Amino acid sequence: MSSTREKYGPLIGAIDEGTSSTRFLIFASKTAEVLTYHQNEVSHICPQEGWFEQDPMLLLQAVKESIDIACDNLKKLNIDFEDIVAIGITNQRETTVLWDRITGKPLYNALVWMDMRTSSTMDEILQYGKKDKNFLQYVCGLPVSTYFSALKIKWMIDNVKGVKEAMDEGRCIFGNIDSWLIWNLTGGKNGGLHITDCTNASRTMLMNIETLKWDPQLCKVFGIPMNILPEIRSCSEIYGYIADGFKLAGVPISGILGDQQAALVGQLCFKIGQAKNTYGTGCFILYNTGTCMVHSNHGLLTTVGYKLGPDQPTIYALEGSVAIAGICLRWLRDSLQIISDPSEAADMAQGMSEPGEVVFVPAFSGLYAPYWRKDARSVICGLTEETKPGHLVKAALEGVCYQVRDVLEAMSRDCGIPLKQLLVDGGMTINDYLMQMQADYCGIPVVRPTMLETTALGAAIAAGTAKGVEVWDASKIKATPNDLFVPSISANVRDMKYTRWKMAIKRSLGWAVEDDSKIPQKSPSEAIRSSLPGSWFLFGTAVVLVLAQVFNKGRT
Repeated sequence: MSSTREKYGPLIGAIDEGTSSTRFLIFASKTAEVLTYHQNEVSHICPQEGWFEQDPMLLLQAVKESIDIACDNLKKLNIDFEDIVAIGITNQRETTVLWDRITGKPLYNALVWMDMRTSSTMDEILQYGKKDKNFLQYVCGLPVSTYFSALKIKWMIDNVKGVKEAMDEGRCIFGNIDSWLIWNLTGGKNGGLHITDCTNASRTMLMNIETLKWDPQLCKVFGIPMNILPEIRSCSEIYGYIADGFKLAGVPISGILGDQQAALVGQLCFKIGQAKNTYGTGCFILYNTGTCMVHSNHGLLTTVGYKLGPDQPTIYALEGSVAIAGICLRWLRDSLQIISDPSEAADMAQGMSEPGEVVFVPAFSGLYAPYWRKDARSVICGLTEETKPGHLVKAALEGVCYQVRDVLEAMSRDCGIPLKQLLVDGGMTINDYLMQMQADYCGIPVVRPTMLETTALGAAIAAGTAKGVEVWDASKIKATPNDLFVPSISANVRDMKYTRWKMAIKRSLGWAVEDDSKIPQKSPSEAIRSSLPGSWFLFGTAVVLVLAQVFNKGRT
């Protein structure tokens, strides 16, 4: 045994393929600490307003590069990368890829989870349920929404040249990002595995949430042939091995979890009633409901939390999905240019006066939980002559906190038991000001682990506990030290602020009114009319530009 193996134990690698970045992290099994990692940013392609795509080949390349460089980093630490005994994968969920099993090439760019182009496709599907968005909820756990994979697959079948032909010829296969990566890493067109896990499958609208199998009736509703779907497996088992030609050839892939479920595992939320919130591009709150499925009456999703082995029980969760969180700060940076880096947000927001308080509802792509309103659009309320850039930055941070409270209120109504504390992780949680604001506005303590890589850790735990690897016992992994933020404002002040938020929410609804009969059908390569009427779009753009000029003038 090498001296480093004796010190750190066997090593576990974790591929974390997110919406904004791709990373490969290497964990020591003895301590669950990150020894090294490498990260690559990934770009979005936005051909039209509300369209978000990514190049699957670039995502794959980013994963390869991250693995290579992280392994090279190990060498610099005098650690042999051959000590890596298993790899787990966690990924952005719902993002959809169709590719040719013969050539190995994507048939179209990946449609990212927040893509809104399927709005008219959604209306078509809703005709089956008499316009009730919850008509499939008791089968798949989800409302009909542009968010999920099934609508994205259907849109590509209907609109992308060559997809239908590839399906008819048996060449087309589907996967979320986990399936795309595993297929390529295990051989691709030369025998690559076409699989997914039950957490990712539960985000497609095609899996029966109780049986954990693809449902023929759901597939029929969306017009999706079942032979394009990957095999559904548990979250923790040896699926296959990295193919020759890769840095870690021969190492088993033994863990798969969608990113939010991975964070649930990484936060060690193994008990009923525990919940975590991940602050990233969006914001996602998961509440462990154990082996019991709770079907929400208040706008939440029923999803698979995890299944750590083929013979282990399926653990379910209630989820509240918020579309816009960290990406809102990126908008303030890139579009309004009132911050140069998201790290400035807290300093700019602190000290802003309360009178004339600004409220910002960030609904760039509609509102997700608990509202599920695709016709909502962003509004900024309360602007006065005294409004400064810091007020808008503060309102953006508050908008994140209020959306989290919306979800926690819905969870309390569904479960009947208010949450006693909120475990948090994700890039935005390094902001102490935001975390204190979250505790204040929700009225419960916020607990932040000092080790923030909980999503990747969850994937590593799934891989390391798999039968045949077994370097970890998930029940014996100890939680890392944490920071605690406790509420510091009165209940009256908290509720007064929340009432103002609810007023702004009402004003955000109904902005995107679309008459499908007047929208010409065009190919994906052609421009498509925005779901927001043109006159309002031009007016909104003008307002944003004026605000940016005023704010920037105030900074000079």
